[in-house]
Order: sequence, then C-alpha cells, then structure tokens
Amino acid sequence: MTKSADIDVSVVIPCYNEEMNAGPIAEAVIAQLEPMGVSFDIIFIDNHSTDNTVGIIKAMCMRDPRIRLIANTRNFGQMRSPTHGIYAARGRAVIGMCADFQDSPELLPHFVRRWQAGVDIVLGVREREKSGLMLTAIRALSYWLAKNFGDFQTIPNATGFGLYSRRVVDAIKALNEPEPFYRGLLVETGFPLETINYVRPPRTRGKSKNNFFTLLDFAIAGLTGSSKRLLRAPLYLSVLGAVVSLLMLMGAGIAFFTGRPIAGWLIGMVLQAQFALIFGFMGLMGDHIRQISERTRGTPLVLERERVNFPEDYG
Repeated sequence: MTKSADIDVSVVIPCYNEEMNAGPIAEAVIAQLEPMGVSFDIIFIDNHSTDNTVGIIKAMCMRDPRIRLIANTRNFGQMRSPTHGIYAARGRAVIGMCADFQDSPELLPHFVRRWQAGVDIVLGVREREKSGLMLTAIRALSYWLAKNFGDFQTIPNATGFGLYSRRVVDAIKALNEPEPFYRGLLVETGFPLETINYVRPPRTRGKSKNNFFTLLDFAIAGLTGSSKRLLRAPLYLSVLGAVVSLLMLMGAGIAFFTGRPIAGWLIGMVLQAQFALIFGFMGLMGDHIRQISERTRGTPLVLERERVNFPEDYG
C-alpha cells in the first residue's frame, strides 16, 4: 500500500445515492491516472446515502487499497461534506470532482500536467450545459450578486471541479470556515489559477439531488461567505442620509431668510438625521461582526506565494 506521504494526487468524490455511478467513476479515474505514472488514491465521501452506495464502495475498498471511504453520520450538505473530504486527503495535490460524470474524467491528466508545471489551482469551467429556465436564472443571479457584492471575484461557470495544490488546501483549511464556499475561497487565497473550458455533459445515470431550494441555499451561503463588505453598506447609507439632512437644513435656512415656511424642511431634516443615525449604528455593528468573523476564522494578514534570498534559519 502506498504511504500517505508518497501520494501525488488524491481524487475526492462526494456522493449521495450514487450506487449506479460509484463503480464506473472509480474505474474512469483509474483509467486516466494510472498511465501517467503518478501515485494516487480515490477518496469517496458519502453524505449518508439511503441506497447501497456505501456497500458498493466498501467492496471496492476491499479490492483496491487506493480506494478509500469516509461515510458521514448524516447529510451535512453540499458545502461541508466535499470540503471535509478535501481536508482529509493527503495527496500533494487534490482533485475535487462529482460522481455523476458531469465532471469529465478525461480532464484529469490535463489538471495533473498543469500542476506538475507549477500551477497551484486548475479549474474546469463549463462552456455550456443544458439547464432549465429556473436553474439558469438562479445561476445568473448568483454570479451577478457575487460580481457586484462579493469580496472576491469568483470564476463564472466553475463548479469546483479542479485540482488544488497542497499549499492551497492547507491555506483554506487554516481559515476554519464553518460554511466553506470552496470555489470562492480558492480565489481568496490569491494563488496562481488557470482554467480549462469543457462542455459539461448531462448525467448518464441516476437523478440529480439538487432542487430549487438546495441551489438557493448554496447561492445564499456563497454570497454571505464571500461578501463581508456588505456589512458595511449601512455606513455608506448613513453618510448619504447625513448629507441629505444637511441639505435640508440649508433649505430651511434659505426658506427662513426668504420668508417661506420652514416647518417641512425641519421635519424632513430631523427624520433624515434619525435614519442616518440608525444606519450608522447598524453599519458599525456590522463592521464589528465582520472583524469578529475574521478573527474566529483565523484569517492571516497575507498568504505568501514565495520568498527570495531568505536563508532557512532567517525565521
């Protein structure tokens, strides 16, 4: 059996009720990686399947020591379970992919070769995928929100299918994110990133476990996890309200000296000033919450890509 320290690539495959795909996807991964001469293992992380997925994977584990299984006690959702599998992997690079063949196994050699060339993150980006109107609309809304309000620019049409170097995985793991929006965290690290376009095929076996609400939950969690700047938005509204209040005060002064009624100006100024104060306090509270979040997740000051001319004993 290959020691964990000698594993070049770990392939992490999350699954839930994938008894029809577990065997074929493992065979497809092995067929792609074995000819490359790299050491690898395949880690299935099962999110409490109700079919025979776990039994099938256990049988594969008995036949091939490169195949491993993590079986969760319950369904922990689409963010936590795959990320836990990635954190458990010991390969010098980790590949995340789905079990349903929508993430093409034929791309794995391309990922590995780019990693061997020094690229830390290689993501597959779907060129097109046949989806319903509702799913397309949710995706468009999610990308628009991430683009306009996110702290970091996510890669449109990237699903998380890709390869991540060991230092990328370790850097994200150190953040201790409770709801890890992994594709956003990849961008947050700032490590070199490449994309490979591909046509995402439909499922060949089984049914998708996603529905409107699971995708909406995913989009909301992704937005809240990568848009902490939104917590400062009330402060900006407060400043705007203060400016409007000041303009109303000036309008009251002009009305007074020109002999016009000033009551409406003063009432409007007081109301506007109250809204400005409320938004100001909300913004301050939001920014304190943002700072608490940054402290609890252990956000480092910076992530270094490399150092030059620093001896080993420099500290």
